[in-house]
Amino acid sequence: MANTTSTLTPVPAFSDNYIWVLSKDGRALVVDPGQSEPIEAFLKEYQLTLDAILLTHHHPDHVGGVETLKALTGATVYGPLSETLPACDVRLKEEDEIFIEGVGIRLSVIDVPGHTAGHIAYFGYKDNETPLVFCGDTLFAAGCGRLFEGTPGQMWNSLSKLKELPLETLVCCAHEYTLSNLRWALAVEPENTALQQRWKTATKLREQGLPTVPSTMGEELETNPFLRPLQEKVAASARTYANATLDSAVEVFACLREWKNNFK
Repeated sequence: MANTTSTLTPVPAFSDNYIWVLSKDGRALVVDPGQSEPIEAFLKEYQLTLDAILLTHHHPDHVGGVETLKALTGATVYGPLSETLPACDVRLKEEDEIFIEGVGIRLSVIDVPGHTAGHIAYFGYKDNETPLVFCGDTLFAAGCGRLFEGTPGQMWNSLSKLKELPLETLVCCAHEYTLSNLRWALAVEPENTALQQRWKTATKLREQGLPTVPSTMGEELETNPFLRPLQEKVAASARTYANATLDSAVEVFACLREWKNNFK
């Protein structure tokens, strides 16, 4: 008898990457396989057939295993329209939709430039009920990606799109950066009780060797300073750090990103 629910798994890679696997009834998709070996082992252990590889952006720690996995499995590779990728069968841009039949999920594409110029995210409903977003290195648990190819305005616009997703959306980011992000977030908002509790919870998870992700969009809206530049306490902290007026959300966001870049 076939399973009725799919399984979402963050497979560790390198020192702090996660390669997301969504599997159901012996079929699977993977997101951003920077290494092939962890996924080869996972597919073998759980006797899964890989149908699709989803790429969010071109960085090597997200695409390094693509060619090997495609050669081994024949999986269809989906990726951003405008980025240079080692392999890609279907190029995607905002408002495109894909349906991965084996795991039964329809995903819509969101353009989220900032970390890279052509970064995309994939949003859909697991088992037609639980919203999730594969956001690569755009949004992290209590953080966001560095601006390697984009501007603060682009990244704030991208994060603003993700902010509009349902509160229960599972935020499937690509790195275990949560504790370092939370340390910084507590410097920005030391009186945020939700943030204090999140620090305790995340610390316990890491002590047990467990992932701190996925989070939810609701949790991010309460505790991620990068999504909160219009909150007065966040803006006030940024102004103090920059010793500047910072009149707009983009200016506050840019200050927060510089602050995090330099935070020890």
